[in-house]
Amino acid sequence: MPGSSNLRPILKRERPGAKPLSQFVPGVIGETLAARGLSEASLIADWPAIVGERLAAAARPLELRWPPRAPRRDPDAPAAATLVLRVDGAFALEAQHNAAVILARVNAHLGFRCVEKIAFRQGPLPPLRKKPPPPPGPGAEAEARAGQHVGAIEDEGLRAALARLGAHAIAKETRGRRDRGGDRSK
Repeated sequence: MPGSSNLRPILKRERPGAKPLSQFVPGVIGETLAARGLSEASLIADWPAIVGERLAAAARPLELRWPPRAPRRDPDAPAAATLVLRVDGAFALEAQHNAAVILARVNAHLGFRCVEKIAFRQGPLPPLRKKPPPPPGPGAEAEARAGQHVGAIEDEGLRAALARLGAHAIAKETRGRRDRGGDRSK
């Protein structure tokens, strides 16, 4: 198409303003994790999803130890790592019994047989941070008020989406007023 090559530079140009946080996280924590042998940040970030909440509460990854390469070893052959886990003292025996499960789940997460064995280090662990519960949904009154404002919109999908958005905004505003000491929602 003539003239379409002129559009490509415009589409690929970086826009000024806010950038997603995901662009900065690898640069910020990458060096720290690499120093501990954990080049894969998802191993830390997704630990509860990888091994399950119960195991994650009692065992956390400390580092991945890679063996030194022997001079006559095939350079293309991958060397398997040792995953070092900090484990609560009371959970150490159970963690040893679950080592095969942990290995399988970690290797499945990484996508290849990266880890060959697990080493345990006993010590105290800080509790896992719980995700905060989602805020309560809007009540019937907020939904009714929002519905009144979007009644003139013809597109049903747009009207429903705006009604949901409006109901959440009204409910949030009402909760904020209650928290500040007075309900002046009417």
